[in-house]
Amino acid sequence: MELSDEHRALRDAARGLLAARPDPLWPRLCKEIGVAGLAVPEQHGGAGATLLESQVVLAELGRQLTPSPMLGSAVLATQALLRAGATDLLPSLCAGERVAALLLLGDHAVSGGGRLTGEARQVLDAETADVLLVATGDALWEVAAADVTVQHCDLLDPTRPLAVVRLDDAPARRLGGDAGLLPWLRDLGCVALSAEQIGAAARAFELTHDFVRQRVQFGRTIGSFQVIQHRLAEAYLRLETATTASWTAAEALATGSPEAPTLAAMAKVHCSEALQAIVAEMIQMHGGIAITWEHDAHRYLRRAYADAQLFGAPSVHLDRLSGTLLPT
Repeated sequence: MELSDEHRALRDAARGLLAARPDPLWPRLCKEIGVAGLAVPEQHGGAGATLLESQVVLAELGRQLTPSPMLGSAVLATQALLRAGATDLLPSLCAGERVAALLLLGDHAVSGGGRLTGEARQVLDAETADVLLVATGDALWEVAAADVTVQHCDLLDPTRPLAVVRLDDAPARRLGGDAGLLPWLRDLGCVALSAEQIGAAARAFELTHDFVRQRVQFGRTIGSFQVIQHRLAEAYLRLETATTASWTAAEALATGSPEAPTLAAMAKVHCSEALQAIVAEMIQMHGGIAITWEHDAHRYLRRAYADAQLFGAPSVHLDRLSGTLLPT
């Protein structure tokens, strides 16, 4: 996919700041680039951009496997608040002063009297969030941290903080609602995650491509062997088609296309599988060095398999697609 000049400038700014690895990173990203409120209108403290600009930044975070609340707070939480018509929390989130965690629960979580009961797994940033939001069907709620139980998860990918959050008749403040809020947020999560996945896949491919051009075996670089070239070509094709799937889904979601749910499911499946396949080639072509703690290959492998389960495993979304694309 060819980026616009504006997108390339945003990409370069984010990439440069991430390469410098300033401490603290998230406040710098928020202050200098405004990433926490990219897709939030200016009147609510945001930059007035769209999901496409958020995708650019998410891809750069994925390239470096950078831990940040971008996906959970700056995308999912802010868009949930906008969709529900609850804007009072947005300025502090857009400024990076606070971080929100979003729980996706069903209608059954509402136990009456403005109280919620249920359990959400794989909740992003729940242990450090200042604001806890709960999406239940067509309503968005706010709950206090003191009224929920947060359990740390043993992580396959230590760069992606996840937790289990339990609510037991927890008092909640209804912020607003919108028809189809919960499935829309799941689609948004899949699309935003796909941007991180293609960023990680692109970096894994680059590292592998550079390595095979330098590694010498039998008197020649291994990249000169035809079998390696064929495997790299297949990996590149996977990367390009995954990138197209991610951007197409993002455009559909940003414009409110009726095809957005189908394209979101396709992006989740294709980008998950592409990242896993490209990282597998990374491991194979690097040989023994790839299984050492010192090399980054294992970090990309962990991210690939952990991301595949986030917002539903690929098999779940394949079932969605079979119901819409296959004749009955």
